[in-house]
Amino acid sequence: MTTLFAGCAPSEKKQDPIIYPSTAKVDTVDTYFGTVVPDPYRWLEDDRSEATAAWVKAQNEVTFGYLDKIPFREQVKARLEKLWNYEKVGAPFKQGDYYYFYKNDGLQNQYVVYRKKGMDGAVEVFLDPNTFSADGTISLAGMSFTQDGSLCAYQISEGGSDWRKVIVKNTNTGEMVEDTLRDVKFSGIAWKGTKGFYYSSYDKPKEGSTLSGLTQYHKLYWHTVGTPQSEDVLIFGGDKQPRRYIGASLTEDERFLVISAATSTSGNELYIQDLSQENSPIVTVVDNFENNHYVLANEGDRLLIHTNWGAPNNRVVETTAANPVPSTWKDVIAESEHVMEAGTAGGKIFANYMIDAKTAIKQFDMKGTLERDIELPGIGTAGGFGGELEDKEIYYSFTSFLYPSAIFSYEIATGKSTLYNSPKIDFNPEEYVTEQVFYTSKDGTKVPMFITYKKGLERNGKNPTYLYAYGGFNVSLTPSFSIARLVWLENGGIYAQPNLRGGGEYGEKWHVAGTKMQKQNVFDDFIAAGEYLIKEGYTSSDYLAIAGGSNGGLLVGATMTQRPDLAKVAFPAVGVMDMLRYHKFTAGAGWAFDYGTSEDSKEMFEYLRNYSPVHALKPGTSYPATMVTTADHDDRVVPAHSFKFAATLQEHHVGDNPVLIRIETNAGHGAGTPTSKQIEAAADIYSFAWYNMGITPEFKSAE
Repeated sequence: MTTLFAGCAPSEKKQDPIIYPSTAKVDTVDTYFGTVVPDPYRWLEDDRSEATAAWVKAQNEVTFGYLDKIPFREQVKARLEKLWNYEKVGAPFKQGDYYYFYKNDGLQNQYVVYRKKGMDGAVEVFLDPNTFSADGTISLAGMSFTQDGSLCAYQISEGGSDWRKVIVKNTNTGEMVEDTLRDVKFSGIAWKGTKGFYYSSYDKPKEGSTLSGLTQYHKLYWHTVGTPQSEDVLIFGGDKQPRRYIGASLTEDERFLVISAATSTSGNELYIQDLSQENSPIVTVVDNFENNHYVLANEGDRLLIHTNWGAPNNRVVETTAANPVPSTWKDVIAESEHVMEAGTAGGKIFANYMIDAKTAIKQFDMKGTLERDIELPGIGTAGGFGGELEDKEIYYSFTSFLYPSAIFSYEIATGKSTLYNSPKIDFNPEEYVTEQVFYTSKDGTKVPMFITYKKGLERNGKNPTYLYAYGGFNVSLTPSFSIARLVWLENGGIYAQPNLRGGGEYGEKWHVAGTKMQKQNVFDDFIAAGEYLIKEGYTSSDYLAIAGGSNGGLLVGATMTQRPDLAKVAFPAVGVMDMLRYHKFTAGAGWAFDYGTSEDSKEMFEYLRNYSPVHALKPGTSYPATMVTTADHDDRVVPAHSFKFAATLQEHHVGDNPVLIRIETNAGHGAGTPTSKQIEAAADIYSFAWYNMGITPEFKSAE
């Protein structure tokens, strides 16, 4: 029997009034520029205390007690499981004699890494993260191979934490080569031959827990395979070069070590070291944090650098290793009106342009001469145009809201694309439509938004609508397919995704327009998106849900406090909710480029306090039906943000709308979350939304 959605019908909520757990208050206060700010729930910042653990348990009992009483929740979960249960295959990538690829049979908690010798070889399992833990909460967090493919260093994350362990495996024998490296964080693995590799990490916090303690100065190390981690050599960073984020990579010929160093999430210094010469110095390429740069490739001494220095929409420049400073840079691919990222493969440069949040790809030679515009399968998002110098063929992915992510092979010499793998899903895209509209924000700025829904939808103001956005850190939200979202769409729901300021859709100017003292632009853009959907009859406030995660969680928190009347339902996920103290946890201080901090100036403090979700909640106010979501192992945006917001919301809220917090256990900020937990969370979110909109999804059964 197959469960299908047949439509939706009005429902009446019939639950007893919620009795929220009592949350103790303390007399903690902080003083900012002469202003006293109480912080009565400061104690919830201690994620190791028995009191916090008891609070989490009590909140989850109330939340899941509420969710358990939603009559159609199990049917939603069953439909999600059926939709989710299809084979998912990633693009193959060549390492040594083998092609490797990720695959999930359907409902496996983690993707398995397979390989085959040549494209026609027999397929074998290389690494199965599902064997790391019984419940799937230990995940694979990255792999890096030596140039000859003989060794693989892979990272694992436990419970979704950003702290990693690194294991080196002999790809021929399958055996572990040495003891596990521990306490690695925000790091790639850059191999030099088979001798060893570069990696980055922080000292473990001396104060607070390893999940919430401040991680301040990144360090770049060299690790020689077979030697203890205690003997690893500090290459860059630490006390002498205090930088919050340090990353390393090698050019394909392994001649140059490239070091990127930053104090925040935007802007980086750039350094190179010529490894072909013994004891060569680390040479400064860029000595400030005002722009973003990375080395794209090299041809001997010639370096190609991708940068937004003097070009907010990015460009590719060339210089020489002998004198690589910006004054010597010459355009190879000049800036255009559209934001551009670039990769190289087969001796070509592939420029990925974003045109109103949609992908266009151009192929250039290494001198910057345009060779062709690459024809894509449709309007959507393409990625993966990168590889090695010897490649004749590369693989890329393509997806959109109605196009499940498919893999194509691309012949570099001819420009021919061939479908390599396309998933088989219980979904007919012809039944749906995506449109892109441009609406006007509060200050007159035109903002794009994608709207996806079932054909034949009536604009009667009664369609359940899920409005999702991010708006920060130069992150671009482009069209993508979500299997979970189908449950919403096939039951008459609308999915809307605006491209707010603060993102990277229109380059650095668009990003900066949503930072620091201009952050309110982001919230205004989001509010205007909701108002547009209501004005145009797609939905109304009674049928609107607003959602976002991380910086997007802040977005939802700020929006529901500024405009509690805008939406019926709110889903702030793993959000940055205490804007006065965010920089005091883990790597939070690195977000200051976007946010500013409460210690910068009196004006910045007052601006932050004004929109900080924890501080903007007002007593006696009726807020939307809210389900805050977080995880107990989130060491990116510590759960204390969500804890304090939920406690304050429950204290101040009046009315019948439930204001709950769902706290995932043994999980982190999102990466590596097992399939089973993803399905449970999606079922809870959609069920909560429909239930509070007074809608019951109707089901029918079919053979």
